[in-house]
Amino acid sequence: MYRSKTVAAGQRRIALLVVDGVSLLDIASASELLAACSLYELVVCSPDGKDIATRSGLPFPVSTSADDTGSVDTVIVLGGEPENCEFPAPDHVSAARHLAGRARRLAGVDTGTLVLSAAGLLRGRRITAPRQHVDLLQVLLPSTEVLSGTPVVTDGNLITTAGRDAAGALATTLLFQDRGDGEGARVQAEPGRRGEDHVGQAPPGIANPLVRELTLQIASDPTAQYSLADLAARVAVSPRHLSRLFQETLRTTPARFVEQVRFNTAQAFLDEGMSVTDAAFMSGFGSLEAQRRAFISRLGMSPRAYQRRFSSRRGSGESRLDVTAASA
Repeated sequence: MYRSKTVAAGQRRIALLVVDGVSLLDIASASELLAACSLYELVVCSPDGKDIATRSGLPFPVSTSADDTGSVDTVIVLGGEPENCEFPAPDHVSAARHLAGRARRLAGVDTGTLVLSAAGLLRGRRITAPRQHVDLLQVLLPSTEVLSGTPVVTDGNLITTAGRDAAGALATTLLFQDRGDGEGARVQAEPGRRGEDHVGQAPPGIANPLVRELTLQIASDPTAQYSLADLAARVAVSPRHLSRLFQETLRTTPARFVEQVRFNTAQAFLDEGMSVTDAAFMSGFGSLEAQRRAFISRLGMSPRAYQRRFSSRRGSGESRLDVTAASA
């Protein structure tokens, strides 16, 4: 829809990654300014190249798949259905990771930041996020500084936006960076400071105290035994009630949350150069096969392939995005 046939000299190619359930307003806000600017060629893609259905139910055509997008200057990742955004679909995560490896600059819009988190692209960075997801991201990514109430945060080649018209704020930020537009004002958080909430209140986090207690326990020691029965016994509730609390609070199951924490931990170990075997056991997976399944489902590749393709390239200049992330 927004893709031109050729890229004019000096144009920057921007890939907008969309999935079913994305807000039509987010697509319009992100693309209206950029598509109208001669500086950019905008390509709208989905993980599999199929047209998507927006949150309102209206169909939206895409240009290509993430695999066939080619080299891009900037990747913009939008989130999908709000009730499913805490743990994004594996194909969404894999597509974001694939595109990020080709790009000079990466951006997450509102719940799209959760997709970047699941893809392992936010560790050690400074980001902003939807207020309701700040606590969850801090549990999953303890090395990441998550700010609340800051509409735009730029950290090197990573831009994250949140709040009202997050997509429009991103578009003006890109214009400001690339063209120096005075109107494309950008808000950048000062290092070491936590953004203030727009309404002057503490941002909501993991509301249920039992769920919050368990998520902190799991994140602090992912190697412990965390069957549903074990977790329920820790907070003195029935397994069925605990499952219901996790669904109501995080919209996921206890088992899936545990696996996500272990995946994040294993990914960090692999990035540090730990062997695949040691990473599996030090992160709590307990077996190489369990770790392999987790990586395949999230990234579409094995832990060994991940370490070879991404982690070993840090510092070599082969992956511009990873080099910047490692040095941030």
